[in-house]
Amino acid sequence: MAARLRKHYQEKVVPTLTKEFGYGNVMAVPKMEKISINIGLGEATQNAKLMDGAVNELGQIAGQKPVITKAKKSISQFKLREGQSIGCMVTLRGDRMYEFFDRLVNVALPRVRDFRGVSTKSFDGRGNYTLGVRDQLIFPEIDYAKVEKTKGMNISITTTARTDAEGLALLRQMGMPFRQ
Repeated sequence: MAARLRKHYQEKVVPTLTKEFGYGNVMAVPKMEKISINIGLGEATQNAKLMDGAVNELGQIAGQKPVITKAKKSISQFKLREGQSIGCMVTLRGDRMYEFFDRLVNVALPRVRDFRGVSTKSFDGRGNYTLGVRDQLIFPEIDYAKVEKTKGMNISITTTARTDAEGLALLRQMGMPFRQ
């Protein structure tokens, strides 16, 4: 069964964007390529147990096993050695990406305290969007009792859009709650 948002994209978003930007070809319409979720844990240098919790929680949120990221260089001020584990990340594509986006937009973001919508300024100039989440408890998969420390995460949505305007239109059509 195809993801609910993929169907919505094909039936509603493609015709709307084609009309708005005047694409001559269906393949020229921007689409979401992948979503990368990254948790950076600088504190894992002192406390290695934090890493297991982060990997576990990211796996529950994303629905697939995260990759542990290692330090590329040693930095003495941060007490950091090369090759030390300092975070974890996961890249979602296809149906898993649409499922996650659906949950992010309709379940997780509305649970943020004092939520008025996400900023429209977080585009990178090529139609890709990144947002930061301060704690992982906004996702319903996380059990509040098992969390020893709140961890923030960066969520990057990579699209095939060429400009920020196209990326904004795509994500707005997909249901991203932007600030007015």
